Amino acid sequence: MASIAMPRIRMNERREGLRPLALAAPLLVLLLFSFAAPILALLSRAVYEPTIANTLPRTATALRQDLSSGVPGDAAFIALAADLKDAAAAGAIPEFAKSLNVRLAGARSQILRLGRGVTSGQVADRASMIKAAPLLGEDRSWTAIRGGLNRFTSFYLLSAFDLRWTEDGGIGAVPPDQAVFTRVLGRTFLIATLVTLGTLILGFPLAYWMTNLKPALAGIVLVLVLLPFWTSILVRTAAWTVILQKFGLLNDMLLWLGLTSERLELMYSRTGLVLAMTHIQLPFTLLPIYSVMRSVQTSQLRAAQSLGARPFTVFRRVYLPQVMPGVLAGCLLTFILCLGYYITPVLVGGASDQLISNFIANYVNVELNWEMAAALSFVLLASTLGLYIAMTRYLGLDLFKMG
Repeated sequence: MASIAMPRIRMNERREGLRPLALAAPLLVLLLFSFAAPILALLSRAVYEPTIANTLPRTATALRQDLSSGVPGDAAFIALAADLKDAAAAGAIPEFAKSLNVRLAGARSQILRLGRGVTSGQVADRASMIKAAPLLGEDRSWTAIRGGLNRFTSFYLLSAFDLRWTEDGGIGAVPPDQAVFTRVLGRTFLIATLVTLGTLILGFPLAYWMTNLKPALAGIVLVLVLLPFWTSILVRTAAWTVILQKFGLLNDMLLWLGLTSERLELMYSRTGLVLAMTHIQLPFTLLPIYSVMRSVQTSQLRAAQSLGARPFTVFRRVYLPQVMPGVLAGCLLTFILCLGYYITPVLVGGASDQLISNFIANYVNVELNWEMAAALSFVLLASTLGLYIAMTRYLGLDLFKMG
């Protein structure tokens, strides 16, 4: 009897274990299709770009048969003309020209002109095609075409680090006048670091002061701290555009206090951007610190003092280690949020203070280059995850355990 009952018990236990999963299944499905799937679809475009391969099937075959590494023979040009004629009939020439222009600067106008010539029958052989599109007479153009014939590519991810495949098959840096993204990534991390340090310098003393207030007064201060959460980030940023004006409130205060002798240019500057972001992010750093500070037993501090420890020693060896998880959690949260800032740099920062998220938005909304936007998004996501893993694993801390 016992041997018969055991399988039934195990089956009932499995059913009980699956019940919570069944209850959460609708939410998991919703998250999968509304959150995870769109993100994965976007990120996949960083390594999958089939436009050139789909447009030039005959050219791909001809290039595989051509053993030269530079400008190919007549057969490849004839195949290219046939592919462009079919692409023109399907209305795919503009998309092909845009995709090739990403790899080969200046190719778009020449490819469009070549497409019109092929359609009208005026361009059909090698000489006429090179005359219509002089880039086709250069080795680098065919290197770009050969690279684009691979549907899976590392071109965009390399471009996100200002790198590219060289003609000899290696990886090298792009020309200095085209190197943009490493500077933007460095700027993004620098501004995020400055804002994180600013919120920590303001938030740590404020959280400590709040823990020593009477509960009623501490509740009032906490409400004032949470007040920014009740207004849109766009409204808060717009308010800072008024404060930071040359004849705004901040300049008036600095002149009245005698700290400056003339009005400062704070709008569209890095100083103004850091000030605005620090104000917006302060609650995200303060609240984790405050929650941990409230859990620290004051009896431990008094015991350390009774044993002869000086106040600074008590703070450094007893108090600070206990509140460090909250400090790291608040700083990590603020830093990660700053990496993805978009509205505040647009409205307050200058042209040299735009962050990586602004470039991603420009590629999506203006240039319609989803592949480059996906590559930059992948770099930003990988940086965020790497930072989180490093903070939790290598420091051996559970950042979200506030007790």
